[in-house]
Amino acid sequence: VQLQAFGGGLVQTGGSLRLSCAEAAQESVSTYTMAWFRQAPGKVREFVAAISRSGGSSYDADSVKGRFTISRDNAKNTVYLQMNSLKPEDTAVYYCAARQGSISGGYWTTPSYNYWGQGTLVTVSS
Repeated sequence: VQLQAFGGGLVQTGGSLRLSCAEAAQESVSTYTMAWFRQAPGKVREFVAAISRSGGSSYDADSVKGRFTISRDNAKNTVYLQMNSLKPEDTAVYYCAARQGSISGGYWTTPSYNYWGQGTLVTVSS
């Protein structure tokens, strides 16, 4: 599985962005739990959101709840992160990640994911 994240950029406080994560090796991601993490300068990588294989279940970090929405389109082998009401503290490199199997158990932890995209930078100006 090769993941490519894109869609980052510079946006003002209160603005919106949609990140995409596409599978680039012609493999289906429909059997993978998918997630977004982010890493701000000088900080550890942190969980943002995860979505089950079917898309029927999803979980968000408290810091983004109500503002960010994770979704997926298995026919397009793509996962999305819609980010609204952006704040300066959302500034970070955003990474998509994948792991085989169900979403249950440790979906918020980085070691539980086997595959990672290269990251896309989101900068929110105040």
